[in-house]
Amino acid sequence: MGGMLRMPHALLWDFGGVLADAPRQSPAPAELVRRLFTLVNGTVSTEQIANDLAGGTRSYAAWRDEVGRGSEPMELPHIRVWADFVTHTWPQPARDAVEREATSLAYVWTWRAEWQVRPGIPEALQAAAEAGLPMAVVSNTLCGAAHRDFLATAGLSERFTAEFYSDEAGPRKPNPHLAQLAADAIGVPIEGCWFIGDSVHRDMLCARRAGAGAAILMRSPRTDREPPHPDVRPDARVEDGHELLALLHRSSTSADA
Repeated sequence: MGGMLRMPHALLWDFGGVLADAPRQSPAPAELVRRLFTLVNGTVSTEQIANDLAGGTRSYAAWRDEVGRGSEPMELPHIRVWADFVTHTWPQPARDAVEREATSLAYVWTWRAEWQVRPGIPEALQAAAEAGLPMAVVSNTLCGAAHRDFLATAGLSERFTAEFYSDEAGPRKPNPHLAQLAADAIGVPIEGCWFIGDSVHRDMLCARRAGAGAAILMRSPRTDREPPHPDVRPDARVEDGHELLALLHRSSTSADA
C-alpha cells in the first residue's frame, strides 16, 4: 500500500489486470482456428493456421514491447496486425479474405470467455461513483469492442463516462495522449486524475508522461512478470479493488482533515 495521497477528482482505469482478468489462454483458440479455416475455404490447413496464430501472437507481443520503448507509440490497424504477423505466407485469396474480416476476427482473438471482474472492483467503482468521481477506461488492446462488451455484460459500463482503447483511438500506452484523451472526455484536468494500471512500463509510465495526479499500480500476474523500470515508481501499490477502495477512503479522510 502507498502513503497518503491527495483525493482524486477522477479515475482512469486500465482494463486487463485491473478491471478484469483471465487465465492465459492458447495463442491459437480452437474457435478462431475453425473460423479462419472456413473463411479461407480450406486453402490453409488448420495446423498451419494454429502455428501461424501462435507465431503471430509472439511477434505481435514483441512488436508491442519494441514500440512501447518509444515516446509516443501508436496502435496498428486490425488489417496490419493480421497481414504483418499472421497471414503473410498465405495464398493471396486467403489473405484477402482475412483482410475483409479483419475487425471481426480481431474481436474473436481478443475475447476471453474466462474474463472475470477482479475482487473488490465493483465496490471500488460504486464508492467512486457515489463520491461523484468521473471515470474512464484507458486500455491497450487489439480489439476494444471485446472489452466494451465484457464491461456491459458485467453491468459495469454505466460506471464509465468514456472508454478509450488503443485500436480505436490510435495512441497506445505509454503514449500519454491516450490518457489525455480520456481526461479531456470526462472534463477533468489530468493532474486531478488517478491512473490505475498493472504495468509499470505501460501504465505507470503513461501516467507519469501525461502528468496524472497519481500512478496506482494494481498487482496482477503481468506485474510479476515485468522487469523493474529504472526510472518509474508508482505512488501506491494495491493488490485488488478492496485495497484501492481503502486507499481512496484514506485520501478522502486526509482531504477532510
